[in-house]
Amino acid sequence: MLDVDALRNALKGVSTLFLLNGVVADEFTQALVALNMAREASIKRVVYLSVIHADLYVNVLHFAGKFGVERMIETMGFSATILRPAYFMSNDLTIKDVVFGYGVYPMPVGGKGLAMIDPRDVGEIAALELIRREQAGTSLPLTRINLVGPDTLTGTGIAGIWSAVLGREIAYGGDDTAPFEQNLRKFMPSWMALDMRLMSERFLTEGMVPAAGDVDRLAALLGRPLRSYRAFAGELAASDQ
Repeated sequence: MLDVDALRNALKGVSTLFLLNGVVADEFTQALVALNMAREASIKRVVYLSVIHADLYVNVLHFAGKFGVERMIETMGFSATILRPAYFMSNDLTIKDVVFGYGVYPMPVGGKGLAMIDPRDVGEIAALELIRREQAGTSLPLTRINLVGPDTLTGTGIAGIWSAVLGREIAYGGDDTAPFEQNLRKFMPSWMALDMRLMSERFLTEGMVPAAGDVDRLAALLGRPLRSYRAFAGELAASDQ
């Protein structure tokens, strides 16, 4: 998204833009380039994938960046839906071997609770919002939607789900974020490992708790219940057989 000419070409003929930026060091710059190119292309409708509590986790690098993008979307006057997903269940694919092989759920998610969401639900809701914006006869007001799962889960609660699914005891690895950061540094840049640690520290102090009515609103939008973490764990366990 730093290639201005490529973006100009990509946005030709586009009427509604779905904007998703990767968690990279220049995420904010990439997003601003994309938004300016969208305005240049006379695109007025945007669906942006932000993150829940972007305005609360103010010291977390990618949260702060996404909150800045939200403000720019609002200031630039786009007709926009800002989607704010909680922790993706699929993040836990990265620790599958630890859970299955060592009997430990190692993510320091704490006891406040995370309303984890299946990314398939995120994708479906994003598509519905893109269609709604595209087909509206008038400019719709800016809307923020928290994307959450049906259950708010703690570290011990998630370990309990894995214990039930696998039929053996899975322990929660605890709330110490320092070794979490050091492990991450083995396969990602140091700034990103710090970012993940800072995020996990906010899990411990604030959690990722839905607002009143979030779950019901999403279920009504989808016309079905949200996918649960237990179902996600069951699918993952079945795929390992």
